Amino acid sequence: MRYDSRRYALLNSPVEVRRHVRRVRRHLDPRPTDRILDVGCGRGFVLREVQRLAPATSGVDVNPEAVAHAVTGGTRVMDAQRLAFADGSFDKVYSFHALEHIPDLAATFAEIDRVLRPAGRALLVYPAEPIRGLYVVPTAMRLFGNPLRARDIHIHRLSPRRLMPYLAGTSLTVEFARLEFLLTPQFVTVLRKARP
Repeated sequence: MRYDSRRYALLNSPVEVRRHVRRVRRHLDPRPTDRILDVGCGRGFVLREVQRLAPATSGVDVNPEAVAHAVTGGTRVMDAQRLAFADGSFDKVYSFHALEHIPDLAATFAEIDRVLRPAGRALLVYPAEPIRGLYVVPTAMRLFGNPLRARDIHIHRLSPRRLMPYLAGTSLTVEFARLEFLLTPQFVTVLRKARP
């Protein structure tokens, strides 16, 4: 699926923002001086709240329409598989419900590893789908009028264990992983970059 449509961008709404911000606080403990990256920021609903805690927080999304309709500044059109930031640019990274959409997760994790400073952490939240695409059937109906296209939206069925092959070759290790039952079951995973 191509993520460059206005229609898809405007589906992004402030659902679960408070819960995600609580996760950022709990797992990343943002400080006012931290440089934080939001990977797959969409229109920036979570980004806007995290910027109140750490003003140097930036967001990237592959969809130019999401960035054009962003609710906050600090957003850029960028592919998570090729981040245009210098090595060690960020103290912390988070990504909410983006990984399951990205074709090359190994490249994405290599980029997260590269842009994180040593000992930096990455917070990841992604669906715990028993069947790939199950939780985006309503989105597939809205976008395509076809529930079977949900598998075009979520191209990965992930779990903490299934992330491991994509982390190979990086200095990222799993520090924390848990299944949470919220609106839908979700995995919360925290990665830490090794110290030099």
